[in-house]
Amino acid sequence: MSRIALVDDDRNILTSVSMTLEAEGFEVETYNDGQSALDAFNKRLPDMAVFDIKMPRMDGMDLLQRVRQKTNMPVIFLTSKDDEIDEVLGLRMGADDYVKKPFSQRLLVERIRALLRRQEAISGIDVVETEDTKVMVRGELEMDPLRHAVTWKGKDVTLTVTEFLLLQALAQRPGFVKSRDQLMDVAYDDQVYVDDRTIDSHIKRLRKKMRSADPDFSAIETLYGIGYRYNEE
Repeated sequence: MSRIALVDDDRNILTSVSMTLEAEGFEVETYNDGQSALDAFNKRLPDMAVFDIKMPRMDGMDLLQRVRQKTNMPVIFLTSKDDEIDEVLGLRMGADDYVKKPFSQRLLVERIRALLRRQEAISGIDVVETEDTKVMVRGELEMDPLRHAVTWKGKDVTLTVTEFLLLQALAQRPGFVKSRDQLMDVAYDDQVYVDDRTIDSHIKRLRKKMRSADPDFSAIETLYGIGYRYNEE
């Protein structure tokens, strides 16, 4: 049974969503502000979390920043209906996905299940060795899916589930272009729709992390209007 942390200052959302998730077989922990959630996470991490952005004491952005210092557990943001800035900023800070308020609880359940499946796909749970699970070396890049480990020029690079899957998809075939639609299929289930901005935001954060290991990193090339390509260095 997966443990889901739900963090929102709206008690109606906490009550209704937790009831829905529990009915779907999840164990749910609820918190009405970011600080309370962080205090609990410091003692025991959930399998994944859903954060509202605007909360008292510590908002979702600050909470995500603190969480990303210690874990890459999947995180979904709940964003206000028309605030694209929140969505883009959240993704660039390391959220794996976002859902706009007001939202369908069925949609949220699907997003949660999709993220957990992606987490399992790269965690070695009941996985036999295939091209997608064995260690991949591309020049200075080394990726070990079963340990969710990435190194560049021997330096460790910590990636979220989504970032790992996108980098793996690009690096598997150096020189070949992957469209945004193809990358969406890799990172998200077919029933989960995301727009181009979501993929672009993940790629920007992925590049930033790689450049933290090597300021001259340039292996991921943007082909404007087409997609992205990994060039082996």
